[in-house]
Amino acid sequence: MPLTNARSLAMTAMAPIIWGSTYLVTQTLLPPDTPFTAAAIRAIPAGILMLLWTRQTLTGGWWLKAMVLGTLNIGLFFTCLFAAAYRIPGSLAALLLASQAVWVLLLSRWWLGTGFSVTAVLQCGFGVGGVVLLVTPGQNGLDPAGLGFALLGALSMAAGIVLSKRWARPPDVSQLSLTGWQLMFGGLLLLPLAGWSEGIPTSLDPLHLLGYGYLILLGGVLGYGLWFAGIQKMSAFSASLLGTLSPLTATVLGFLWMDESFGPLQWLGTLCILTALTLPLGFSLKRHVAQRSQPAPTQ
Repeated sequence: MPLTNARSLAMTAMAPIIWGSTYLVTQTLLPPDTPFTAAAIRAIPAGILMLLWTRQTLTGGWWLKAMVLGTLNIGLFFTCLFAAAYRIPGSLAALLLASQAVWVLLLSRWWLGTGFSVTAVLQCGFGVGGVVLLVTPGQNGLDPAGLGFALLGALSMAAGIVLSKRWARPPDVSQLSLTGWQLMFGGLLLLPLAGWSEGIPTSLDPLHLLGYGYLILLGGVLGYGLWFAGIQKMSAFSASLLGTLSPLTATVLGFLWMDESFGPLQWLGTLCILTALTLPLGFSLKRHVAQRSQPAPTQ
């Protein structure tokens, strides 16, 4: 792999690692039961900072496209993310959201004309099977609404990734600026929902402010800046596979700080999803070893 590609991959991978910590921050630093407020506060200030930095505007049909992308990647996804994080263990929420790779594969076939390989079909099988095991009723009293929000968030983000690849970006607008507009549109969509269902926050202590600051600067500006810049340089499916780093981060943090644990079926579901996400790497290594074991051609 060229050094530039490896550096781009590493930088893009930082986004899901940062997002994996969102569940811990939500459960330990933010006011309880305020998913719409948390999502809006995460998106709008980050979008404003990006737009102030770039000072670029959209034209023509890109206003509508940015609104659609902002709804899928930010508004709906943030709502599902925080709603799930309030209702189910963070590690489980992150794993279900990481199943977006399966939906990306299916949507890429529909919207981008991408074909199915044997590896991709196996990944779908492992991914769907893992999700079924994770959401099996009766495991530790899991909240069905939390499970539903996590799966809807995975589908929303998958649609946003595929459409981002299909539409790319306007030539006279930077990726950072387009990301800022998406954050703004998605955040503005959330504002009336937050005001109607949760009201305006009136009593914020220093821990709440610390949590919101973390979500704005790291989860919003840094995370989405790295993410949207990186996914333009790789396939939609490859980008979605990086989502495995989010549940891994959330799982580690959940075990260290929240004393979270899974039942046997959940562990099996976890293994299935991680297998689905890392299967191409195994086939790639196998081909590499086979090629190196072949004798060099004689001169």
